[in-house]
Amino acid sequence: MRVNERVTMRCTATALAVAALAACGGGSSGPSNELPKGIKEIGATVYPATTAGTGATAATQDLLTGGIGKTGLGAAAAPAYADPARPTAAELRRNALYSNYRGILDPLPAGGYGTLYGPNVTAGGQVTAGEGLIPGREYVAVLDDGSGRKQTVIAVQVPDSFSASNPCIVLGPSSGSRGVYGAIGTAGEWGLKKGCAVALTDAGKGVGLHNLADDTVNQIDGTRATRSAAGASSFFTALGEAARAAYDAAFPHRIAIKHAHSQQNPEKDWGSDTLAAGRYALYVLNARYGTATDPVPFTKGNTLVIAGSASNGGAASLRAAEQDGDGLIDGVVASEPVTEMPTMSGYGIQFGGAAVAGYGKTLAEYTTYGNIYQPCAALAADAALNEVSIYNYIGLTAMTARATARCDGLAAKGLVNGATTAERAADALAKLHAYGWTADNDTMHNAHYGLGNGPILSAMYTMAYGRFAADANLCRTSFAAANATGDVVAAAPAALAQSFATANGTANGTPATVVYNDSVGGAKAWQFAVSPSTGAADLGLDNALCQHALVSGKDPATGAALTASSTPTKADSDKVRAGIAEVLHSANLRGKPAIIVAGRSDALVPVNNNARAYTALNRTVEGASSKLRYIEVVNGQHFDAFLPFAGFDTRFVPLHPYFNQAMDAMWAHLKSGAALPASQVVRTTPRGGTPGAAPAITAANVPPFVAAPAAADQIGFAGTSITVPR
Repeated sequence: MRVNERVTMRCTATALAVAALAACGGGSSGPSNELPKGIKEIGATVYPATTAGTGATAATQDLLTGGIGKTGLGAAAAPAYADPARPTAAELRRNALYSNYRGILDPLPAGGYGTLYGPNVTAGGQVTAGEGLIPGREYVAVLDDGSGRKQTVIAVQVPDSFSASNPCIVLGPSSGSRGVYGAIGTAGEWGLKKGCAVALTDAGKGVGLHNLADDTVNQIDGTRATRSAAGASSFFTALGEAARAAYDAAFPHRIAIKHAHSQQNPEKDWGSDTLAAGRYALYVLNARYGTATDPVPFTKGNTLVIAGSASNGGAASLRAAEQDGDGLIDGVVASEPVTEMPTMSGYGIQFGGAAVAGYGKTLAEYTTYGNIYQPCAALAADAALNEVSIYNYIGLTAMTARATARCDGLAAKGLVNGATTAERAADALAKLHAYGWTADNDTMHNAHYGLGNGPILSAMYTMAYGRFAADANLCRTSFAAANATGDVVAAAPAALAQSFATANGTANGTPATVVYNDSVGGAKAWQFAVSPSTGAADLGLDNALCQHALVSGKDPATGAALTASSTPTKADSDKVRAGIAEVLHSANLRGKPAIIVAGRSDALVPVNNNARAYTALNRTVEGASSKLRYIEVVNGQHFDAFLPFAGFDTRFVPLHPYFNQAMDAMWAHLKSGAALPASQVVRTTPRGGTPGAAPAITAANVPPFVAAPAAADQIGFAGTSITVPR
């Protein structure tokens, strides 16, 4: 039954007894339960399962695991479809929960799944033998601005364990570019176990793939259809028919991606989308539990609301708190948040007693800069790896010659110094240090670049910030499926059909990857690109330089300002920089309690440009009255989902246990007045062993943060500079 149908039926019946019931649209002078502006309800579904099974239908699913339980989420093989070419909406939901849970967390027992965290671990930390299913109802709605291009999806999950006498809501904006279930393993699991309603949202991102060749799109429920058949149910349609046909003729098999091509700059709305999800959650609870005499039993004043998520979701949670003029949010937890720092003076960072020179840059700045230098820097003596592992991805996949060509190309353009590859690589690594990365990140540049983070984010975010359409070919870049040698091919129909469950909203190759259209000899995936200016297979140096020029407004090689005839043009750069200006944080949390957790070894979102910088800026804004606490985890990096990979397993510990502990600490603070933990460094112990066969993690590897850390672990302030111990 759809939400509006259920509410209408209930209101009609109640109106027979109480003609003036406000929730039914009557003329009562009392409070009424109003659907928040801009939100269109899609429907409500009961997911009643308490026993694990196939999860093939809604009747056999639950809110957290899609009906497959702890064992199913931990299984190496995804649940099967009855017809892989035509998966049902229920099957796609189940598999989306599977993929999104595993896309954020390490799903292996050796990494802590099932012991340190997981569906079978209770809210109190007790490890059980159960499957951890959580039955309840899920209410789906869409927030739009009237254009049909925003289409922010919200899913409010109300577990059967929700207590009307002890109401709570957890806001879970998705991490990365993921869809509505992108925070199911973080905010979702924690909140549902507490009996809270969970308001998940894709925050304007999500899996919106418009395959321009056959004109098919993802619908809001995840299934695919042609543009004409989908109509208003299309989650994202990139181009008008004439523009689509013309572009497809010139550049066959391309795929438009919602986060990059919606022309909405979705990041600017991450905070407001998160707040909208919270307001919709209150509406849902009132619609379900309200009565004739009390149509609005839940308000921001009597319902505990915590915003908590990771990565981009953490940034959205912080931004929501900054924008929360109505006092909806009571507390915030942000794990490895991508904080967009304004260019300003007045705060600083000290590490180990020494001032940090490079810090506080935006995602666009450091990502496009790193995309230029990381493959070369990975060859430096301090970064070089010899092991056979995914951590040494450049070596494992025979990319070393191309990384060397990148060093040569940089040297020819005067962008690195040195006569040898070793000298050039050392200079590239030094440039990264000056831009905010630290020695803790040195060996990580290899895998982080090789796995595509730099090329993917540099392409997507510049497109998004500048509001470029899919046919703009910004920096001669597009997205498409590619074969093993990097040639553009048609996306497999089954891959498109299952994309709602398998894709993560980026050009990570599932099914679309980053393509450089101007590669010598024909368009190629970024790994195989031959740059026109160098004639070498150098991983697309020309494209990387173009993307950073969009952000800086200058030619990286000459330092000259962009013009109307340069590549890129000044006009294109102006669009990108205007979009970046729209997403900057204020760091004013309005006195709300907040906890930031970050890994010191995070090479994707380096702490000097993000967590440390944000904490320092917040101090300058809110002063000593700030209630922000910062937990920095040694041997923590950005992707817990990478921890099963050889080389990651031996070096790093999961951040997820610290997210859960931070949520517990925020809950205790808000519910019982317990003191927030002091800002501190947590010193963990990696698992060690052989890459790919690290010993099983234990609690001793990940000691908890404490209320009163030792002096050597305390993070404090010297004036307006944050002081972080080595």
